Amino acid sequence: MYIKVAIVFSLFYLCANCNVSTVDSEVDSPQPILIAKCCRPDEILMGAYCTLVNETNYWSPLFTSENGQQNLQVDYRMVIGKPNCKHMQLWPIYHYRSSADKLRLLPSGVLRHFFDDQIPNEFDLDNIDIASENRLFHDYPFGKYCLDKRIDGILESEFAWVCTPDHKDEWATNEFLMHNILSPLTHGVTIVCLLAIAIIYFVMPTLRDLSGNIITTICMCLIVSQTADLVRLLTVFKSHISLLIAEAICYVSLLGAFFWLNCLGYYVWKTFRSRNVFLRITDGKKYCYYGGYAWTATIVLGCLAMFAHFTLDYPDLSTLIAHEKPREQIGSLGMIIFFVPIAFTVIADIFFFANTLKKINRMHTYGRIHHKLRHTFRMFLLLLLTMTLCWLFFLSSFSKYEGLINSHIIVNTFLGPILFYICVINQHHVVFLLKKTCCYENCICPCWRPEPENEWGDEMTAMNTDYYREPTVFKFSR
Repeated sequence: MYIKVAIVFSLFYLCANCNVSTVDSEVDSPQPILIAKCCRPDEILMGAYCTLVNETNYWSPLFTSENGQQNLQVDYRMVIGKPNCKHMQLWPIYHYRSSADKLRLLPSGVLRHFFDDQIPNEFDLDNIDIASENRLFHDYPFGKYCLDKRIDGILESEFAWVCTPDHKDEWATNEFLMHNILSPLTHGVTIVCLLAIAIIYFVMPTLRDLSGNIITTICMCLIVSQTADLVRLLTVFKSHISLLIAEAICYVSLLGAFFWLNCLGYYVWKTFRSRNVFLRITDGKKYCYYGGYAWTATIVLGCLAMFAHFTLDYPDLSTLIAHEKPREQIGSLGMIIFFVPIAFTVIADIFFFANTLKKINRMHTYGRIHHKLRHTFRMFLLLLLTMTLCWLFFLSSFSKYEGLINSHIIVNTFLGPILFYICVINQHHVVFLLKKTCCYENCICPCWRPEPENEWGDEMTAMNTDYYREPTVFKFSR
């Protein structure tokens, strides 16, 4: 009996010693932190590819605590390879001296990405309110990122592939609603209004003169520009080549619209300036001459901007390119070549407006053609103001401030309806033709007849449609 009790106590003693030794060993030797590296340990990214380098260029992780302490000694183990994002998109992040993105590797193995470009290059993490609702960073756990060193020419940066965050409540944010819901709706409304203007001016026979053809061409250019801008803004459209093409088409079409507006201003100014308005050249030939000027200038400047984008653009901007992908956005030099000529056309249009207004004020008597061109001149002025204002808001949308971007989206909502009012509703002649075609000839409202406008030479049109029919008088003989 005593022997059995002694054996049991000895077994309990041995088990207790084993547990204590096991716990002590776990405390003394903690598990190393896993760090994901994009390339092999003896490789770094040289441009777009992993390349073997000597030991002096090896990359090793630098750990920083949440309160800003750097060069922490952490036991880690590297895992080679890109993260498996599954349904989420793989996204590159570059961290260099003057970049807006900052990468910090925490001792827990979490990669923290600061994405607020208002943070200075060397900032104190103590001053950042981590519990704030407007978070300035996003954390990527192990398996959602990989880090490495990247050298592209003379620029050395820290590079990371990350899985885009899967925000379940992103649809409820103001940014998502403005960019992905309201912006496509505003583009759609503008496209419909511009298409209605183009159809009206193209279908009506009396509107197919030189000024009417120019208005139709301007509307078609703006339709193409709005469509390309809509494609560029869609978040599901991920092909970089297609995004670049859509962006180029958007800017080229907008440039063409302003050159055609410049042609309209020149046509009005030239006609009022000429002593003889009955020239021997037809509207068709004039339209060809103006088209040669507008399209040649647009195509030449567009090709020059794309050439500058691919060959002469700034190297510090070209380094912000996605890994193993061509350029997604047109660089600053290309944007300058696209938008500076628009500013010069606006200045030229202001010159045409001022001189034409001075000429009109000096005229005491004028014929039917001048009277007709007064309405075209007023339409040209309103188009110039509207398109220039929308273009300025479009330029402001490239800034980093969300308020300016939202302002462009809101202003773009009114672009189509305002142009429809300027070109259709505000033109009594166009309203008269629409009433005649839709209400009288199609018998929508046969009892109501619009009052004919005599200022544009529509007397024959009104007579042919029986507008001037005298009331029937019945005479009775005795």
